[in-house]
Amino acid sequence: MANEAFANSWQTQLVPEFNKRFPNVKVVVDGVPYAELLPKMMLDAVNADPEYDVLVIDDPWVPQLATVGALADLKSKDVAALTSPDYDWDDFNAAPLAAGEWKGKQYAVPVRSNMLLMFYNRTLYKKAGVPEPTPKLTWDEFFTQAKTLVQDTNADGKEDAWAVDTYFVRDSLTPTIWQAILNANGGKLLDESGAPAFNTEVGAKSLDMHKDLAKYGPPGALGHGYSEALQAFRQAKVAVMFNWGSVYKATAIDANSTTLKEDEVGIQVMPAGSARAGTHRGIWNAGVSSKTKNLQASWTFLQWLSSKEGEKVSASLLGSFPARKSTLGSKPEEKWLEPVYRTLQQSYELAAEGEMWRIRSPKSNAAQQVLADEVARAIAGQVSSKEALQAAATKIKSTLR
Repeated sequence: MANEAFANSWQTQLVPEFNKRFPNVKVVVDGVPYAELLPKMMLDAVNADPEYDVLVIDDPWVPQLATVGALADLKSKDVAALTSPDYDWDDFNAAPLAAGEWKGKQYAVPVRSNMLLMFYNRTLYKKAGVPEPTPKLTWDEFFTQAKTLVQDTNADGKEDAWAVDTYFVRDSLTPTIWQAILNANGGKLLDESGAPAFNTEVGAKSLDMHKDLAKYGPPGALGHGYSEALQAFRQAKVAVMFNWGSVYKATAIDANSTTLKEDEVGIQVMPAGSARAGTHRGIWNAGVSSKTKNLQASWTFLQWLSSKEGEKVSASLLGSFPARKSTLGSKPEEKWLEPVYRTLQQSYELAAEGEMWRIRSPKSNAAQQVLADEVARAIAGQVSSKEALQAAATKIKSTLR
């Protein structure tokens, strides 16, 4: 079971490659709309005769599925007996592998890694006379440059290109932009006891910065989210987009979906705050159903998909991002992946250092919805950032109790 956005590509491109090695394992990938995916998996988990052998899981859902007993421990004796000696668990970067862990057990492995990154348009930077960003770019420097990146590119007296676009609308992923800034400034979502720790001066300042990005965005930016930001960047209407790195291929390479050329698009980690540069983890994991009757076949497929070979095939065919250090340290078959691999490795290290991921809890979805609601209120100007975070902290403390 996989998100429908990539289920078809898995079925038509990855499964045939897998069957070259393992022709006796039949794999059928069921695409499910994102909003329905977790509820369907939860229902399947309590079914006496589950329909699915392998579950594809978004980053914050592993604790919830593990808690209800839906997933097999991939390091248990039964699975270990089926694991190839060269699988090499230590080769995974810590941050993406940890997305599939809960309470000391490994319930899933990364199969489509993703990180929140900074895309930039070299042509618009050059026209504005602004130096291209580097991983050392700070948020203060970015906001100073943003004023210049709002420009009239055809000299007709009207602004026709803007500095930035990203998530501003009420959406479960909108808070990840604020959180990337928060973590870059040394803040955390939760303290060591599991209580909300974001309701601070640093938290409010970081949310104000997220809100201020819209001042340098295109008209109507406050109503923009994933799709709108992507469209604006692909049409060269904005110089910078903060979005998920997995859109790189369709944004810089695929002429069917973008007006940009490969040499126009740069990619790097998000600007640095007072503590470090920024990013945010978004790992698609896959695990084996704890009730599967096809353990060997299920783990054979999943093991291949997350192996060194499988990662390289997936990256080459689909542009999917790998999680293994060896893959990221190798020379990719596709030249466009070279800058992506460098940036991914840096972002994984930053994520591990700054704990740059959503709340890890069986109630993570409910907590994320609280953040989505309150961050949206602040961005829309209905309440101050301080008031929004105070309300969010109170609600999340109760939710996680």
